[in-house]
Amino acid sequence: MGGFGAFGVSTAAYGFGVEPAQLRVTRYDLSPPQWPADFRLKIAVIADLHACDPWMSLDRIEGIVARTNGLAPDMTVLLGDYVVSQRHVRRSIPAGEWAAVLGRLKAPLGVHAILGNHDWWDDRTVQREGKGHPVARQALEAAGIPVYENDAQRLVHAGRPFWLAGLGDQLAYVPARRFRPLRRVGVDDLGVTLGKITDSSPVILLAHEPDIAPRVPSRVALQLSGHTHGGQVRLLGWSPVAPSGQELSYGHIRKNCDIIVSGGLGCSVMPFRVGVPPEIVLVTLGNAGQAVS
Repeated sequence: MGGFGAFGVSTAAYGFGVEPAQLRVTRYDLSPPQWPADFRLKIAVIADLHACDPWMSLDRIEGIVARTNGLAPDMTVLLGDYVVSQRHVRRSIPAGEWAAVLGRLKAPLGVHAILGNHDWWDDRTVQREGKGHPVARQALEAAGIPVYENDAQRLVHAGRPFWLAGLGDQLAYVPARRFRPLRRVGVDDLGVTLGKITDSSPVILLAHEPDIAPRVPSRVALQLSGHTHGGQVRLLGWSPVAPSGQELSYGHIRKNCDIIVSGGLGCSVMPFRVGVPPEIVLVTLGNAGQAVS
């Protein structure tokens, strides 16, 4: 009993005090069938910052930005949930402050963003009125970072085109916070998003929640998602808490297209992680291989 008690105390201390402060780069080298094998593209992925003091301070975000820029990606994508989502904080960092730091991200093909559910839930005016752009979106755009909501843009790298599509959030509105009934919870429209793609060039889809995966057609080469934090606790490839289900909880998954679910950087509910350290994801398309941390 004493041994189990000591193990529990040490695990709790590690989960609260050690792992949440770590930062690793997880690399995926992929060759999806829909992506030309000789078309090399490096994508840095930042997900689920949940900016707050002391757990995700501006200094820590600056370090994440510097580490990401140091990876020399061709493109950097931000997958949402920039705002704090827990009560155990000293300060919620205003959107203008964390967005200004993210504005220092640099990549030849630019920095591109979508919003997450907490970015929507945190804006009480948008929740009450059932429309509008959340403060997080306004802050990102003020920092020079475009935010995609059911939109797509054609990009060209090394003389070859591809499409970057961004899905609206699937959990944007919380029914309990609204005074009138909701027709739907999300602002996502996959049909509209993919309908903006006008040629046969390969497609990368950004979707905060990975839940959309079963509906994503094979026309898409790669889906990049966050939201789950890998459960924040992951043991032997299993997450006790899996917001999007075990299959979509973390890592590289194959359905109609290749899917990468990031474990994210911040924490939700409480600042605790075991077995899934905060990570920047670096995806290299046009190469076959496995994830390397």
